[in-house]
Amino acid sequence: MTRNEVTALILESKLKNKFTWAQLAEIVGQSKEWSTAALLGQMTLTETQANAVGAALELPEAAIAQLQVVPYKGSLPTAVPTDPLIYRFYELISVYGTTFKELIHEEFGDGIMSAIDFKMDLQREPDPKGDRVSITMSGKFLPYKTY
Repeated sequence: MTRNEVTALILESKLKNKFTWAQLAEIVGQSKEWSTAALLGQMTLTETQANAVGAALELPEAAIAQLQVVPYKGSLPTAVPTDPLIYRFYELISVYGTTFKELIHEEFGDGIMSAIDFKMDLQREPDPKGDRVSITMSGKFLPYKTY
């Protein structure tokens, strides 16, 4: 069973059983952001986490085992995303990526923001003009080293 097949089973069972990502995150025991990434194939679950979510979603043993394998990261099917929501993030990085880079380097020095030592929080922000999406991303700064 491939990781893509496991993801398809998870999505099918989530829909069938009317789970939300937040409910599945409670079962996994991590944030809704990390748990969703894991269940979509981008993170590795522990044996305990995989067994718990596997039982809730009625996954076969092969799928539960696959959830514990380190995945190949990066899930976009094309270099330039075609899904409108994901494309807006691509557009955001295209427009503001150099700004992020300049401001991070000015504030912290030569280095990167980790996507490994990382956390994210996504919330609905009520607004009379239309609700807003608020995403906070926090990654450890990793300076480049000289040697």
